[in-house]
Amino acid sequence: MWKVKAPQPLLVERTKGILRKYSLNTVCEESICPNLGECFSSGTATFLILGKVCTKACKYCHVATGKPQPLDPSEPIRLCYAVRELGLKYVVITSVDRDDLPDYGSGHFKRCVEFLKSKIEGVKVEVLTPDFKGSPYALGLVVSSGPDVLSHNIETVERLFRVVRPQGDYRRSLEVLSFYASSGIATVKSGLMLGLGESWDEIMKTLDDLLKAGVSTLVVGQYLSPSERHYPVVRLYSYEEFERIREKALEMGFKMVLSKPLARSSYHAHELVL
Repeated sequence: MWKVKAPQPLLVERTKGILRKYSLNTVCEESICPNLGECFSSGTATFLILGKVCTKACKYCHVATGKPQPLDPSEPIRLCYAVRELGLKYVVITSVDRDDLPDYGSGHFKRCVEFLKSKIEGVKVEVLTPDFKGSPYALGLVVSSGPDVLSHNIETVERLFRVVRPQGDYRRSLEVLSFYASSGIATVKSGLMLGLGESWDEIMKTLDDLLKAGVSTLVVGQYLSPSERHYPVVRLYSYEEFERIREKALEMGFKMVLSKPLARSSYHAHELVL
């Protein structure tokens, strides 16, 4: 079985303390990420904005679904304070889906990115966004904020997409990535989970689709079911198979590839991009 680095309890508690101090959520905690101990020990975290209740109900995701709370306009400020106290120079911001909002939460993304960049000199910001229902207006708001990396996860192959992401759309996700790539302002990144029942040919087709959409940075990891209520793990891939996928993706034309069992889209994000 795969191994994770042993966390350093004092450093983990320090990171958690800062997050609680500023009432911030992280996808690390909400998604039960296996790398939480390692990342929190190094003082890094992937911030989850727009609340912690999602309007979508993807079958692989542990984040709560339901009716979200109203937006908190102080979140960009609190986020900035936490980033300063943690001493971060590279920040990853993601969110729940907010299909209840007219702009799907894209304006809030913009405010968070712009506030960070205006207050912390030299900070790099990666945004991992929902699909915003494919809205060019919403996508344009995020692009206009000037992030260094624009990311949206494809998550799975086309055949399984509607099964595990019933409110999403495979082609729409590719269009989101194409929109980001067409802006020409940032690295475009996506992530793929394995173990949901996909075939090798379907994996290769998905990589080809991502490459054609303009994705240059790719993360591939093993799906681990959060509970018995979630989509089951159909297969566990070996280290050798992940390495084979990494080599194939680089051969196809991706510039940077992280392909490991416990890889997640924001894991070691600064090293992968910079």
